[in-house]
This record gives sequence, structure tokens and C-alpha cells, in this order.
Amino acid sequence: MNRKTLFIGSAVLLLAAFVIGAIYYQVQLSKKAEELAAANQTRLLRVYSPTFGNPQAKVHIVEFLDPACGTCAQFYPEVKRIMADNPDRIRLTIRHVPFHNGSEPVVRVLEASRAQDKYLETLRALLGSQSSWVVNHTAQFDRIWGPLQGLGLDLDKLRVDMNAPEIGQHIEQDLADASALGVQATPEFFVNGRPLPSFGLRQLQDLVKDALQASY
Repeated sequence: MNRKTLFIGSAVLLLAAFVIGAIYYQVQLSKKAEELAAANQTRLLRVYSPTFGNPQAKVHIVEFLDPACGTCAQFYPEVKRIMADNPDRIRLTIRHVPFHNGSEPVVRVLEASRAQDKYLETLRALLGSQSSWVVNHTAQFDRIWGPLQGLGLDLDKLRVDMNAPEIGQHIEQDLADASALGVQATPEFFVNGRPLPSFGLRQLQDLVKDALQASY
């Protein structure tokens, strides 16, 4: 066996070992996520959490979301599409986890908008305008007010309501629940209590498809 053949053989073996190791690591992560979710089912849903869709739907998506998260903005229309494609069969609950720098007051505004029955409009406006108020993954709170113009919100009331003590309590609880469930980044999804096996749109679609089939 010449040196070139030996080198190629060694490289192939190293690559195979790396691939096997990566697969094993992903399997272990998925197993750990399943175990955490199974042990902390009561932490997935709180009575104060905004929930949409048919309340009797058998398929329940729980999304941990940060309004300053770019991937959350990308997934938002996809989640809407999944729900629209399955009318009355899916409900969605959103949990707020301000992981990005500066995003907590933005979450407070989102929570406060619920008092004016404008939560979805506010969420849509913030995610759609994210590039104007998120700079280098940091929320610039003073820039969010422009995108909120024209939604029919009483902005003065919003500025007062966002400081309500219960909103701070909700944020603390969402963060504590996220930690217990092993949520370290957003968006993170659970479908009927099951976490994604790995992150990705196809993984979410497949998990929802399995839950829909099981609901018949």
C-alpha cells in the first residue's frame, strides 16, 4: 500500500468517524430534549399565554419566541401557513423569551397590546419591520414605535401598561419554563408536548403531520 492510498484511506476513516460521531451527538441531544419535555409537560402552557386557533383542536403547537429573533420572523409566515392549511385542527400558544439584548421591553409592549386586543397586529408589525429596529442582534427599543403607527393602538396607554407588574411576572415565568425545558434559542417548537428532533421547518412540518394523523 503506497502513501497516497494510505492517506486517502485514513481520511475516509476519519470522515466516517466524524459523521458517526455527529449523528450520535444529534441523537443524544434529541433524546435529552424528549426527556426534558416529558418531565416538564406542565411547563409548556400557562393560562396567561396568548393562544390562537380552535381551542378544541387536538394538535397544539407551543412556540417559544423572541420578537428580536430573525429566525422567528422567518418562521412566522410558515407557522401561519401550517395553521391555514389545517383550519380548526391546530391551536398555537406563544411563550415570550427575550433572549436577545434589549428585547425585554419589546416583549412588554407585545404583552401590553393584548389589553387593546391588538396582539397579533402588533406581533406582525414588529416581526415585519424587524430590520428597522434590530441592529447587530440587539433590539433598539426607541425604534419600534414607527412600525406600530396605524394599528389603532393607543400608544400612550401602551407605554403605561407595559410596566404592569404581571407582565414582568409572565416574562420571568416564561424564561423559567424555557430553562426547565432546555430551550436555549428561538424559535423553539413543541407539538403536542414533543420537541423537534432537530431544528428546521421540515422537522416542524413532519411533527405536525404526525400529530394530525394521530388525531383522527
